[in-house]
Amino acid sequence: MRKLLTVLALLLMSSTVYAEDYTVDPRHTFPGFEVNHMGLSTQRGRFDATGGKITLDSAAKTGAVLIEIDAGSVNTGLKELEKHLKGEDFFNVEKHQKITFRSGNVEFEGDRPKAVHGELTLLGVTKPLTLAINSFNCRVHPMNKKFVCGADASASFKRSEFGMGYAIPAVSDEVKLFIQIEAFRN
Repeated sequence: MRKLLTVLALLLMSSTVYAEDYTVDPRHTFPGFEVNHMGLSTQRGRFDATGGKITLDSAAKTGAVLIEIDAGSVNTGLKELEKHLKGEDFFNVEKHQKITFRSGNVEFEGDRPKAVHGELTLLGVTKPLTLAINSFNCRVHPMNKKFVCGADASASFKRSEFGMGYAIPAVSDEVKLFIQIEAFRN
């Protein structure tokens, strides 16, 4: 019995050896979005304040992701539009300051993540969302010498499913979400 417990303890310890925790670098992580505007053009914006945590275990092919976005940090390059986006018609930042993506299901292809299946919470409504990982790289950062991973991820969703129905169809219901992210290993 003692040998069995020792073997189980070693197996449990070895399975967690590969799990690595990362903290999102807010200086290099800017979720962006695009929508079609009246069939005329693609309008884009981004969020300037983002944080979060990531855990990856390449050996076990598992991971967890938490990304928190400050909805009030929306940036389009046009102050008047940003004021409207922060209001009740869109992000309603007075009542819903945070947009959150949370996942405990990272899908791997080989030793690299290829998708993150999780839930997006926007305007207090939570719906399933899968982020496709379009690129993923890790290495020692050349300037600060810390180990860092970076990725580009994307997804699409219907904003009306979260209660954001203003100006549909003039402003498209479909939102394309892009997240470029960098995170330092803790």
